[in-house]
Parts: sequence; C-alpha cells; structure tokens
Amino acid sequence: MTIKFETKENLGIITLNRPDVLNSFNREMALEFQARLDECEKDANIRAILITGEGRAFCAGQDLAEAIAEDAPTIDTIVREHYNPIVLRIRNIEKPIVCAVNGVAAGAGANIALCCDIVIASDKASFIQSFSNIGLIPDSGGTFFLPRLVGLQRATAMMFLADKVSADQALQYGMIYKVSASENLMSDAEEIATRLSQMPTKGFGLTKRALNESMFNNLEDQLEIEEDLQAKAASTYDNQEGINAFLEKRKPVFKGE
Repeated sequence: MTIKFETKENLGIITLNRPDVLNSFNREMALEFQARLDECEKDANIRAILITGEGRAFCAGQDLAEAIAEDAPTIDTIVREHYNPIVLRIRNIEKPIVCAVNGVAAGAGANIALCCDIVIASDKASFIQSFSNIGLIPDSGGTFFLPRLVGLQRATAMMFLADKVSADQALQYGMIYKVSASENLMSDAEEIATRLSQMPTKGFGLTKRALNESMFNNLEDQLEIEEDLQAKAASTYDNQEGINAFLEKRKPVFKGE
C-alpha cells in the first residue's frame, strides 16, 4: 500500500507511504495518489484534505531506481502522467488542502507540497530543489509556484544551487504558513485542517478559484472574476447561515453548500 488513507469526520487524510525510500514516487504511488485525490473531491462528506508523509521524510521526489529501469517510461511520460495530474488536482479541487511536511521535501516532493493551499512544516523539515544535482530542471509546478512565493532571484538560486532550505528559512521566505515542533506537527496540522472542514468550504473553493485566476489576470479582469464569484458565494447556504448566525448572535453551522 503506497498510500495510506483515512477519514476523520469531514477530513480526508492522505499519507505517502514508502518510508523505506523516503516516500519517493514510483508509478504505483503517483497513480494511487491521484485516485485518492479524486475520491476526496467526489465525496461530499470530505470538506478538507490533509497530505503528509510516513516516517522521517515527506517525499524525496522521483524514485530514480524506477526512472532508470530497463522498462522505465521516458521522463516526459513520468512528468505528464505522474506529476502534472497531481499538481492540477491539488490546485483545481475546490476544497482546502493542507500539507504537513514532516521531513525532507526534495524535487517533485518539495513542489507538490508548495502547491497546496496551506503548508505547515516540522522544525526538522527541509526543502530542496534537487533537480540540478542530476542535470534536470524543476518540474511539478516548481518553476511556476516558487518564483511567485520567494521572488525570481531567490527561486533561481535555489534551483541552480540545490541548497537545502530549512523550515525556518522557508517560513522567512514566505514558502510556508507555519513551523511546528516535530512532535506537534500532525496535531497542529489536523487542528487547522479540521477547523477548515467545519467552515464555509464552498466559499473556500470559490476563493481558491479566484486565486488560481489571479496568477494570470490583470487587475480589471480579476475584479470581474471577484464580482462573478462573489455572486456565487452569496447564493450559498453557508452565506445565509453565516448572516443568520451573526444576526442571531450564535455560532454558525456551515455545511459546505
């Protein structure tokens, strides 16, 4: 079982589960990860998703032993069929996705973490753009997300030099939301993800759609997107429940509808 999956109330928890190889991706794990993300998207009872890794690493990227095997797919096939679909699912699933980085996140592992909505890292975690060590370029959305998070100069240096970035540095650079003590990481991450799952998740999905659009739009186009999505948000059950709860001075009970 290369992926462990469980649900806790309205939370779906996906755990990369190849700890003996630092949770590096082979084809089986990549496809199972995609399937679990699809399951989370389709299940209306799952209103938030938490992604983490088993053992001492989050994910060391591609399993190089698989990549150089005699019957291995070409590298462009691996990127097209394994990593691109994962990144697109994470960005397009209109539910909040929290990533708990429990250890090293290297190569594709780092970039998959960084494309999640909220990233929490253990104080023992690190991020490495390790592609240049084997003469490759960053994939899995790295060249898209990292410059937007840390700026072009810093992203270029990280990609060229393959320097290890500690969790504290990642927080300082704006790559992640929070650093937790390693022994508290999962409880902190679950607390945030569970909190999100009880909030107006339909509105979160629309916010996520607006943020995705903002990567490309000018101000005028983005204002139009906000106008359209605000109207959609205003038509939800959660909006009406939030207003009623405010007027009635009670805690709202959101449904993600």
